[in-house]
Amino acid sequence: MPGTDATRTALRICPLCEATCGLSLTIRGSRVTGARGDQDDVFSQGFICPKGASFGELDADPDRLRAPLVRDENGELREAGWDEAFDTIAARIRPLIEEHGPNAVGVVLGNPNVHTMAGGLYPPVLLSALGTRNIFSASTLDQMPKHVSSGLLYGSAIAIPVPDLDRTDHLLLLGANPLESNGSLCTAPDFPGKLKALRRRGGSLTVVDPRRTRTARLADRHVAIRPGTDALLLAALAHVLFDEGLTDLGDLAPHVEGVAEVREAVRDFTPEAVAAACDMDAGDIRTIARELAAAPTAAVYGRIGSCTVEHGTLASWLVDVLNILTGNLDTPGGALFPLAATDRAPRPAAPGKGFALGRWASRVSGHPEAKGELPVAALAEEIETPGDGRIRAVIAVAANPVLSAPDGDRLDRALGEGLDFMVSVDPYLNETSRHADVVLPPPPPSRSGHFDFAFNALAVRNQARYTPAAVPLDAGLMDECEIHARLILAVSGMHGADPSAVDDMVIEGALAKAVADPHSPVHGSDPKELAAELGGRTGPERRLDMMLRLGPYDITLDDLLAHPHGIDLGPLRPRIPQILKTRSGRVELLPGPIADDLPRLRSALGERDDRLVLVGRRHLRSNNSWMHNLPTLGGGSNRCTLQIHPADAARLGLDDGATARIAADGGELEVPVEITDAVRTGVVSLPHGWGHDRPGTRMSVAAARPGVNVNQLLDGSRLDPLSGTAVLNGFPVDVSPLR
Repeated sequence: MPGTDATRTALRICPLCEATCGLSLTIRGSRVTGARGDQDDVFSQGFICPKGASFGELDADPDRLRAPLVRDENGELREAGWDEAFDTIAARIRPLIEEHGPNAVGVVLGNPNVHTMAGGLYPPVLLSALGTRNIFSASTLDQMPKHVSSGLLYGSAIAIPVPDLDRTDHLLLLGANPLESNGSLCTAPDFPGKLKALRRRGGSLTVVDPRRTRTARLADRHVAIRPGTDALLLAALAHVLFDEGLTDLGDLAPHVEGVAEVREAVRDFTPEAVAAACDMDAGDIRTIARELAAAPTAAVYGRIGSCTVEHGTLASWLVDVLNILTGNLDTPGGALFPLAATDRAPRPAAPGKGFALGRWASRVSGHPEAKGELPVAALAEEIETPGDGRIRAVIAVAANPVLSAPDGDRLDRALGEGLDFMVSVDPYLNETSRHADVVLPPPPPSRSGHFDFAFNALAVRNQARYTPAAVPLDAGLMDECEIHARLILAVSGMHGADPSAVDDMVIEGALAKAVADPHSPVHGSDPKELAAELGGRTGPERRLDMMLRLGPYDITLDDLLAHPHGIDLGPLRPRIPQILKTRSGRVELLPGPIADDLPRLRSALGERDDRLVLVGRRHLRSNNSWMHNLPTLGGGSNRCTLQIHPADAARLGLDDGATARIAADGGELEVPVEITDAVRTGVVSLPHGWGHDRPGTRMSVAAARPGVNVNQLLDGSRLDPLSGTAVLNGFPVDVSPLR
C-alpha cells in the first residue's frame, strides 16, 4: 500500500458521458489529483474533454454523501450504518408488496446507470426480484424512439446501427451536436476529430439543427430546420429517392421486405408539401437527397433533437429507412451494428419472436409499455391516483426525475406526499433523493471497477476495456455492486444473505441456459465446471468473465487485465441477416405500428403554430443535472439562459441580460435572456437539467447557480405515442419581457 504522500498513476475509463474515453489518473495517497487522456487507449487514443479532466474534482466533491441516510420518526434524514439502512428497506418494502402486490413498487432508473458496472449488472436482477410492471427510466426522456424503431425494423430493441464515422464519405446529422455532447447512441471518443477527419479525406457533412452549434459550424451545409419537423424532412428525402429512381439497396435487398409499401407511404411527402412546415426550400431538400444517394458511402444519424419530439419514433425509423434505401445499412462506411465482447456468440440466422408494443398499459392514462417501460411522465399520476395498483413505494436508482421529467413540481409533491416509502441509490441529496426514506450512496468513481456493457454495444469500433478500481475503498464506504446486491436481497425476501448470493444465482442461471443452448460455445458442458473456471476476485468480475467467455471473441477477463489499455477487436462488420429477430427473418421496412402512425405525420403537413418554438441545448461541460456541482465545469457557455435571435428579441422588446417570462402547457419561468444569432428566428433555446433551488438538497455549488427547470414548462401531456417519450423539444412557448 503506497504511503499517504506517494504519487502514482492508474487507468480509468471515464464514466461521465457516452464517449467512454480512457483516462490516466494521477493519485496521491487516496486522492485523485489529476486526469489526462490515456495516449495508449486503443479506442480514445488520448482524447479527453473538460468533463474527463474534472474527474478528480468530481471524485472528491465534498457534497457527496459518505454514509447512508435514514429518515427518523421526526421526518429528518440522519446518517446511519449500512446494516440499519438495509434493515429499514427490508422491513418496509416487503410488507407493501405482500399486501398490495408487486406493482405497488415503482422503479426509476436514471441516466448514470449505464455509466457504471453496477448499473449494467444489477437493475435487471432487481426488476426480476420485484416483479413490478411499473418501470420507468431516462429512456422515455431521451432514446426510446430509437429502441422502438429498431425493434420494429429488426426484431430487437437493442439492435441499433451506428454511423461508421472512420470510413464514411458523407454524414447527415439531425438533432445531434456531438462537438458538445461527445455523441449519443453512438459511442465515439473524439467525435470532433472524426468529423474533421471526414472533411480532410474529402467527405462531406450536413447538419440539420435549428441552432448554429459548434457541430453546425464545422459542416459543409447547415440546415436551420424548424424544430420538431425532422420526420417530415426525412419522409421528403425518402420521397425524392423513390421519385427520382435513386434507391439502391445493394446486397441488403434480399433481406428487406416492404419497400413498395414505403414508396406508397411517403408519396404525399413531397419536398414542396413539407417545405412550409420545415421552413426549408424544396430545392434544398432535393439536393440533400441527391447528395445522400450519390455518395460512395453515407450514413444518416439522428439523435435527441429528432427523438424528443412529437414524431420521434417516425423520425428514428426514417433515419434507418434512408440508410436502407441508399444501400448504406450494414455496409462499411454506412451504418453498421456493433458486436460487443459481451454480446452472445453469433448463431445461425433465423426468424425470431419479433418486437411487440403495448403488452400492458399504465393504470391511470393507459399509456402502452415500450421495451418493458412506461413513460416517466406518467409517474406522478401513478402515485397520486387512488385505487388498486397505485404506486406506494419508489426505488430510484441514479435518477433525478424531479428535474429530468415534465412537471417536476407535480412529481415533487407526489414523492413528498403520496408515498409510503422511498429508496434512492444516489451519491447526492438532490431534488429527488431528498424525498427518500433511505439514501444509499455509492462511493466515488475511482473506487469502482469499470466496464461499458451498454456503450460497447453502440461503439463505432469493436473493442473491449476493463479498468479495476483505481483507489481502495475508504472506511465506511460500500462497493457500489454490493449496495445493489444487498438492495436486491432486501426487497426479495432474502435479507441477511451474503451479497455474493446474487452473483452466484445469476452465474448459475446463465450457465445452465448456455449449456442447454445448441448454438452456444459451451453447449453440453458441465455448468459447475464452467463456474469453477471463472476468473475474477469479486462476483461482478466473475460475471464479466462469464459474459466474455460466452461472447463472440474468445477473450477472458485475464486477457483484459493483461491489456490495461484495451483490446482492439477491429472495425464494424456487416451482421445481417444474423442480427435479425423479426418473425419474418427479414428487415420489416413498414411495420404495422409505424404505418398506423403515419396519418398523424400527414396531418402535420398543414399545421403551423406561429408562436416561438423551444429547443434544449447541450453543454460540453455538463451532462444533465448531476454535474452542476463542480466549480471547474461552471461558467462560460455552461449557463442557464434563454437564447433568442436578435430579430425576435427586438420584436418582443427583450434586452440582452434582462429577464424574460416564458410560458407553455405546464407553467411559466423567469430566465435571463441571451441574444444570439446562433439560434434561428422563431426559436428559443433553454438547457436541460437546471433548477437547483429546492430546499433540503445538499449540492452547494449547484444551489449557488440554480437556473430554472425547463421541463416545468411541460405538463406531461405531450408524448410520442409509439414510444411514450416526452416531447422536450419543438413545443410552442410564449415569451415576454418581465415587467
